[in-house]
Amino acid sequence: MSEVKISAEVRTEFGKGASRRVRRENKVPGVLYGHGAEPVHLTLPGHELLLALRTPNVLISLDVDGKTQLAIPKAVQRDALRQGILKHVDLLLVRSGEKVTVEIPVHTEGELAPGSNLLEHVLNTLPVEAEATHIPTEVTVSIAGLDAGASILAKDIPLPSGSKLAIDEDAVVIQVMAAQAEEAPAEGAAEGDASAEA
Repeated sequence: MSEVKISAEVRTEFGKGASRRVRRENKVPGVLYGHGAEPVHLTLPGHELLLALRTPNVLISLDVDGKTQLAIPKAVQRDALRQGILKHVDLLLVRSGEKVTVEIPVHTEGELAPGSNLLEHVLNTLPVEAEATHIPTEVTVSIAGLDAGASILAKDIPLPSGSKLAIDEDAVVIQVMAAQAEEAPAEGAAEGDASAEA
């Protein structure tokens, strides 16, 4: 996984007005917490943070007043209308070797069996426990040749070394359903009407 270095400043002003001022400067208010330490309120550079958050569960090396700490994003608030605008971020302090539970995006590869089948992602992300400095960015599962009625369970998804499921292994992650056929009675009714007119 990638590690991104970001310099942050300790924030001393709080409240909506202070947060608005921070965002006007293209910065993002945030809070760093974890390991029983007092939460630290931060101001982070908006553009750099936005780029970093494109990677799920990105490991951020925070430089705060000359001290470097590792953190992962736990909660990100975005503007309801403009998703590219960050409103606030919660960062969880982590240490090398520490285990954390995170949500990993599930990607599929391959083509379903021929026919009008539909793929349903019951879970878009898979909860896993991994070392904080080796969090996988995603998991990929093959759907090649799957037909209606098939499903992929959490235990069927290959996990990177050092990661383990943090969910019931029999939980359905992906399932294949038959496409619903158009309703035949409507066609029958139309034919009936046509013969009545004749």
